[in-house]
Amino acid sequence: MYSYAVSEVITDDERERLILEHLPQVRLIARRIQERLPENISLEDLVSTGVIGLISAIDHFDPSHNVKLKTYAEYKIRGAILDSLRGLDWAPRQKRRKAKQIEAAITAAEQRLQRSPTEEETAAQLGISIDDYHQWLVEIRGLNVASLEYAGTDQGKDLLHYIPDEHESLPSALLERSELERLLAEGIDGIPAIERTVLSLYYHEELTLREIAQVVNLHESRISQLKSQAILRLRSHLSEQWPASRGMLTA
Repeated sequence: MYSYAVSEVITDDERERLILEHLPQVRLIARRIQERLPENISLEDLVSTGVIGLISAIDHFDPSHNVKLKTYAEYKIRGAILDSLRGLDWAPRQKRRKAKQIEAAITAAEQRLQRSPTEEETAAQLGISIDDYHQWLVEIRGLNVASLEYAGTDQGKDLLHYIPDEHESLPSALLERSELERLLAEGIDGIPAIERTVLSLYYHEELTLREIAQVVNLHESRISQLKSQAILRLRSHLSEQWPASRGMLTA
């Protein structure tokens, strides 16, 4: 793949070629985000915003950081789209409140049981039926667009802000990254096997919810529930183990 250093001046033709080369990546990321949002959120609007992120990535890319342009572009594209969604504030407050209640219930049940709670135990902690709990997971589906990149209080920062940059070689940065990776691995190990499978197929294998449903022989809506629940478990774990006072999740 073509690469260049920030210090180099690329021609308009080379810049345009790089943009066209990575447009499918923009559409893929936008489509994966859009499938978790209400129908009124236009895919083309997300793609347009993602292209802005792509252009920013191309203009600021520096291969001397040992990061591929495709990898760097993915963060910039996704970040641009997520920033635009936050600006819209499209999610009703009631849904955000339910997501926080579920996360708090998972944390409370986990502390009481000293293990990851089952769905039934989380529902009991909330004081609702298992059917109502499943419905809550469906309702908050769109809120989990950025949940793995974000944890902590409403004033927290995205974990996307902590990808390697020019300061990546600093001992403090390496230590923080290592610790975060350890905590994420620990959190993933602690969730039910089916939820680990769903996360792996979605984030690692990059399958859609429909494709995952076919792989594990469950309904697509159930996959959505499991994914939402798994992300809330990880958010709860990260919020508890990586508090805002440690600096990374503060404004």
